[in-house]
Amino acid sequence: MRTGTKLAGVGIPRRRSTVALAAAATVASTGTVYVGARNLLTGQADQARRTIPKSWDIPPRADGVYSPGGGPVERWHRGVPFDLHLMIFGDSTATGYGCVDADEVPGVLLARGLAEESGRRIRLSTKAIVGATSKGLSGQIDAMYVAGPPPDAAVIMIGANDITKPNGIGPSARRLGQAVRRLRGSEAVVVVGTCPDFGVITAIPQPLRWVTRNRGLRLARAQAAAVRAAGGVPVPFSDLLAPEFYKKPELLFSPDMFHPSAAGYELAAKQLLPALCNALGEFVTGVPAEAALESRTGDDGSLFSRLGSLSRLWRRSTGVPAPIVVTAS
Repeated sequence: MRTGTKLAGVGIPRRRSTVALAAAATVASTGTVYVGARNLLTGQADQARRTIPKSWDIPPRADGVYSPGGGPVERWHRGVPFDLHLMIFGDSTATGYGCVDADEVPGVLLARGLAEESGRRIRLSTKAIVGATSKGLSGQIDAMYVAGPPPDAAVIMIGANDITKPNGIGPSARRLGQAVRRLRGSEAVVVVGTCPDFGVITAIPQPLRWVTRNRGLRLARAQAAAVRAAGGVPVPFSDLLAPEFYKKPELLFSPDMFHPSAAGYELAAKQLLPALCNALGEFVTGVPAEAALESRTGDDGSLFSRLGSLSRLWRRSTGVPAPIVVTAS
């Protein structure tokens, strides 16, 4: 019995040693995969930055008063009459970065469309800034109050830069909700174009594109909830898919295949205008105003959407220039 006890005593530590070694090997293997994935994503981010040009150009500005029936914009100054004040907030998408002519800018398309539908004179003011994130919305609204009274209607397009900086999804959505709440507190109608679908940006290599797409869809879903809670109207670019961008990239992207072309911005305006008119009580001829859809969760069945560690890796990376794309139904 003493011999058996001795053998059992020897066997127990040996078994424990085996388990400990196996656990250590698993941890080491996991660490190697983690570091390898991080290095891969960081390398692809560097590649994307080399491929995608930085935003140096100044978008066309065409703030002023737009009248029904078209015609040139009328520069606004004190004493120039208007019926409704429309203000644009957000990032490069909102400024129309990449447009050559002022009439291609989303804000101008919205102002002209609203003037035609309502029969009223629309004053357009743009506070959006190229490269802005949700952190910059507060400053843009502060600038609005310094310049004058709040608008009757506001359109916000924001989100892509929050993914590529990268900023947290929850804080980014909350900052957007706070901005909407401030504008609604001034009795302005607020329509928000949420984070676009990164899946159409072929300049971002795989698997980095999958990771950014997954985070972008999560942000869009969080943004939609925050906007609704604050009394705004979300227009989910990501939920509307991107069949036109996949089918006609040469038409809807600018020559750098990253920023939208004039046709791409026109698609964005056509998605926003019905929601804007509906919120203002105006009727959009031939275009039914539909409630914004819930953002989808993304490719839930894909490997990368199930691995939260890759999202954490992305948050710790340096990011890539923000894709400013819109999707279409």
